[in-house]
Amino acid sequence: MTAGRGIMHEEMPQSHDGEMAGFQLWVNLPANLKMTRPRYQEIASSRIPEITCGDGARVRVIAGTVNGTSGAVTEIAADPTYLDVSIPADGSFSQPIERGHSAFAYVFEGTGEFGITAEGNGDTGSSPKLVVFDKGNCVEVRATEQPVRFLLISGRPLYEPIARYGPFVMNTTEEIEQALRDIRDGTFA
Repeated sequence: MTAGRGIMHEEMPQSHDGEMAGFQLWVNLPANLKMTRPRYQEIASSRIPEITCGDGARVRVIAGTVNGTSGAVTEIAADPTYLDVSIPADGSFSQPIERGHSAFAYVFEGTGEFGITAEGNGDTGSSPKLVVFDKGNCVEVRATEQPVRFLLISGRPLYEPIARYGPFVMNTTEEIEQALRDIRDGTFA
């Protein structure tokens, strides 16, 4: 969903067998797109391509491209790569990161070594853990004696100020205050 100049929505996820799990990734829009027309993309799980890489890593390509396979989610301003990666025990995975993009991994199952270099192992991350990567052009991950599953996210930084309040993300406090006035006055887009 691109909220743009404003969208009212209600999320009603359904549980399966009494359990529910999911992730929401919020991506800030650049100032010149903040008031863009709202839009929504409904992407069924079956439309998200899954590929096998390296020594058995399974990668669901949500956004971006891996080995020529493009994700189902498109037209996001930050040009993100959004991957759901599962690596079997003692397996590994490597993903190029576009120069200048920021990247992080969120480990939600198992344990892995992240940011492996030629000089040695990377930092070990066990579920649940957020791993933020330094500058570089490749992320390398190796599973330990148990499998690891994580989200790998990268995107182009905006280098713009951020002001936020409740569901609003703008560039200045004044823009937030204007949005609140618009809601009170009934003129919110």
